[in-house]
Amino acid sequence: MAEVTAKLVGQLRKMTSAGLMDCKKALTETDGDVEAAVDVLRAQGTIKAAKKAGREANEGVIAHYIQPDSKAGVLVEINCETDFVVKNEQFQEFVAKVAKLKLTAPDTDFEELRIAQVAKIGENILLSRDAKLEVDGTGLVAAYIHTGAKVGVLLQVRAGKEDSLGNDNFKVLVKDITLHIAASAPVSVSRDEVDPELVAKEKAIAEEQAAGKPPQAIEKIVDGKMNKFFATNCLLEQGFVKNPDISIKDHVASVAQSLGDEITVAKFLRFQVGESF
Repeated sequence: MAEVTAKLVGQLRKMTSAGLMDCKKALTETDGDVEAAVDVLRAQGTIKAAKKAGREANEGVIAHYIQPDSKAGVLVEINCETDFVVKNEQFQEFVAKVAKLKLTAPDTDFEELRIAQVAKIGENILLSRDAKLEVDGTGLVAAYIHTGAKVGVLLQVRAGKEDSLGNDNFKVLVKDITLHIAASAPVSVSRDEVDPELVAKEKAIAEEQAAGKPPQAIEKIVDGKMNKFFATNCLLEQGFVKNPDISIKDHVASVAQSLGDEITVAKFLRFQVGESF
């Protein structure tokens, strides 16, 4: 039987956050095999995870994974209890693993992975949400994670010509749009995609603000306020963050013209830590 050294016990404790005697017993049972000992401690880890399940997990990160051909990507939000754990290398590796598996192996038992990670990290961890974008035909999916990983963007862009996808101007355009979405937080690509309930709410507010004006003026006032609402909240109508004097729509058209192509901003996702609660 292999000797269960203090070094092995310390290694297992670091990996699992389990108690000293629990680690020693697990290593004794597995003849000093650390990886097998982790499995032995899973049951105890499950108990620990259950105890932590009710604790607040308001910190966390947004992460992504893009498949090698850039035809599909996923955005995930994973939460924990403290910013200290957010910066933990083990937690970051776990987040990257989950993001990749969400796209490449979506049938994975993510609850089992989560419970095991709770046992190792010692905090409650939540896999709060994930979403995927996939492009058919000519186009790509790109991502941007803002510094600190509190905001993340996934973007789907289509082009008419395959050659455009490798063009530097096209690549810069896509990157700039992801940065713009992170900074400006649009609610949709175009006004046609805005939630009808939100449109109705904004229109009702505009009509209330215009109350008392001459009937012929009310329609113009309401139209003006709604146009301003769409310009503020719809990606294609927003002023480009790098040059507010032009809209995203006009900027895309300018780059498309320079490439002799047609470029379409099809869909986007924007996640911010905590907004899913």
